[in-house]
Amino acid sequence: MESVRVALLNASYNDAATRKNFHRDVDADLREFTVNDGELPGGYDYDAAIVSGSGASVYGDEPWIPPLLEWVDGAVERDLPLLGVCFGHQLLARALGGEVRDMGEYEIGYREIDRVGESELLAGVPERFLAFTTHSDEVARLPPDADLIAENDYSVQGFRRGRVFGVQFHPEYDAETAETVTRDRDLAADHEQAVLESISVENVAAAYEAKSLFDNFLSHAADGAPDDPNIR
Repeated sequence: MESVRVALLNASYNDAATRKNFHRDVDADLREFTVNDGELPGGYDYDAAIVSGSGASVYGDEPWIPPLLEWVDGAVERDLPLLGVCFGHQLLARALGGEVRDMGEYEIGYREIDRVGESELLAGVPERFLAFTTHSDEVARLPPDADLIAENDYSVQGFRRGRVFGVQFHPEYDAETAETVTRDRDLAADHEQAVLESISVENVAAAYEAKSLFDNFLSHAADGAPDDPNIR
């Protein structure tokens, strides 16, 4: 099979770890665009696109967000497969008519997440799995006609509508990224220490299972949507 051509819409403010992690975990012909610098693909000549995490809020006033939303709208109109991670998850939900809001608290660390139903994106991932999360915004209301595919006691952790997928957690994180992000957050000392202690060999290995969603997404992009309407 030819390599899938993927536009990586990197909203991470040039964070080196984001670049490293996606290029490592997404086995595709990856073309990166630094969207927070105003860089966007000139068109839609790709097999798929991925929107990364970011320190921004989708409801914020950053000038690069409206053009990114406009590009996403065009991708949806063309039925281009899209995957959003964390901020990307929230941005895609908002683009499709969902609601994103401040949670009023912070979820950070390796957290248990439950799959909901049979999910094409999460095929092969355990019904309850572990992944690193770091966010204070959430998808408070799913877009119309979207399916919930993952959740935990904090918030929506995954959705699908058509060929658009979003996950709130970070399947691309490795131990180094998780530690750096934790130290960069303004957490109380005891909270920070608890999260750092959770970045163990066992938890990192367990969270590795969620990385298979990238291969599942690329297979979807290469093969098209499933015929079975019961597969989300």
